Amino acid sequence: MDDWHETEIRVRYAETDKMGIVHHSNYLIWFEAGRSDLCRARGFSYKEMEERDDALMVVAETYVRYKSPAYYEDLLSVRTRVAEVRSRSIRFIYEIVRKDTEALIAEGETLHLVTDGSKKVKQIPESYRSMLLSDPVDVTLSFPPDQAPH
Repeated sequence: MDDWHETEIRVRYAETDKMGIVHHSNYLIWFEAGRSDLCRARGFSYKEMEERDDALMVVAETYVRYKSPAYYEDLLSVRTRVAEVRSRSIRFIYEIVRKDTEALIAEGETLHLVTDGSKKVKQIPESYRSMLLSDPVDVTLSFPPDQAPH
């Protein structure tokens, strides 16, 4: 799973329907959690991108294919990876699997256009493009051992 970033999710009661099955609307929320975690693992946050560079990732397309139901208290892994980075768009792909059995629950993708605060499409700042295409950042190694914060 070299290029997949994993985010663990435990299904909450509020995310299920009367039958105890996860409601379909939650999968896009979990995709966002995985996407946000992937960005942080690559060295930046959405908030930083918006505030520092006036670059917002606007959802332009979504796709979800439901393969198997998830239930209250299931421990899931949201696997996220960058599929494509173009000059003004980013495509992420996702898999959601049950942690104990590795059963595929859902798969999907999202396409994001980068805009400024006025909603005008703009080029992705090169620093974010580079970070999205790079290996995850190990924050424990970002300080020399004798200068690590206590």
